[in-house]
Amino acid sequence: MKSLQFDYSVPRYVITKALGRYKPSLYWDSRLSCLRLRDVPEPVLPTQDWVKIDVKYGGICGSDLNLISLNDSPATSPYASFPFTIGHEIVGKVADIGRNISGIEIGSRVAIDPVLSCQARGFTNPCPACQRGDFSLCNQKTDGDISPGLLIGACRDTGGSWGPSLVAHKSQIIPLPDEVDDSNGVLAEPFSCALHAVLRNPPKDDDTVLVIGAGVIGIGVIAAIRALGIQARILSLVKHPFQAKLAQHYGADQTIFLTRSKDYIHETAEHLKARVFKPIYGYPVVEGGASLVFECVGRKQSMNDALRLTQSGGKVVLLGLASIMDGIDWTSVWLNELEVKGSFAYSTGHYQGRTMRTLDIAVELMRSGHVDLSPLITHRFPIEQYKEALQTATKKSNQAIKVVFEH
Repeated sequence: MKSLQFDYSVPRYVITKALGRYKPSLYWDSRLSCLRLRDVPEPVLPTQDWVKIDVKYGGICGSDLNLISLNDSPATSPYASFPFTIGHEIVGKVADIGRNISGIEIGSRVAIDPVLSCQARGFTNPCPACQRGDFSLCNQKTDGDISPGLLIGACRDTGGSWGPSLVAHKSQIIPLPDEVDDSNGVLAEPFSCALHAVLRNPPKDDDTVLVIGAGVIGIGVIAAIRALGIQARILSLVKHPFQAKLAQHYGADQTIFLTRSKDYIHETAEHLKARVFKPIYGYPVVEGGASLVFECVGRKQSMNDALRLTQSGGKVVLLGLASIMDGIDWTSVWLNELEVKGSFAYSTGHYQGRTMRTLDIAVELMRSGHVDLSPLITHRFPIEQYKEALQTATKKSNQAIKVVFEH
């Protein structure tokens, strides 16, 4: 079967890293790149507690683009095994089941929780994080029945959704009810990233929330706040008009456009009823701001904006895929006693009096009609057209929100 794999090698990494900054398409459209479309064998069930999935849609995530563009921190490299088939946003049908499995039927439609934590790795005594239900913080991501990997889509043994077939542990299977179509099913995973951040850092109804970034995760944060019935005031900092329309559609009260000048800081401060001061040089200083900021971009400018636009004693939640960054001014963290909180993937959350996997909560919100994310899928491509798909996903002038591979 044809699959898109990431295959690290020092020469390809060094050459592409040097040249890609001048021509980004070299990261995927070059014999020098670490990305390869290959004929690979179908993955096999690691144990009889695993399931084979025929993939319908595989999403292209911002973290996938970060990987291909060689922007990942080397700190994540021990938690991957090469070569691996990319893709952790998954919807498909069950094609085969291990002998130890009951309650899962061949042909059933499913989404997948791709986190490869203790249970998937075959440990009968889970680590402290998994005992708490914090599966994304598992302490045994490199051990057990399968090779190292944070997720399906970063492990050489599982396959990924950028190929037509993959395997998942029975604990990772999320059944899809008839009310949740495949377009929502493939978005259950990225929506869960946003939902996890909101469930762990819930705004109060009288809070003012600033969401920086209006890609899938930023829109997902807005949608999650509203789907959970939270009445907080939401401001959304966006780059493009089509993003502003989506932010408003999913519940933002105001949208502010990021500009090359510093005017957007003054406009945001005005909406936040904050004061702006001019330093001796550099960006304006803001006094006051949002009580809670969700940073959904992971770039130097967005990080600095998140810190400067949070009120004293407030909280910044980092969802954007941060890496090694220079030029972050941490003064406001100290001066305003800010809380800075990371948010990685998803695990469990409390919903309607129960503790549930985050993806199960996401699917229930979709089933009950509280959220419909299908409008976010703007482009579909067969895997053979991966170069066009990746070009589309990286060019916001195409009004691309979510680009998926359709198998």
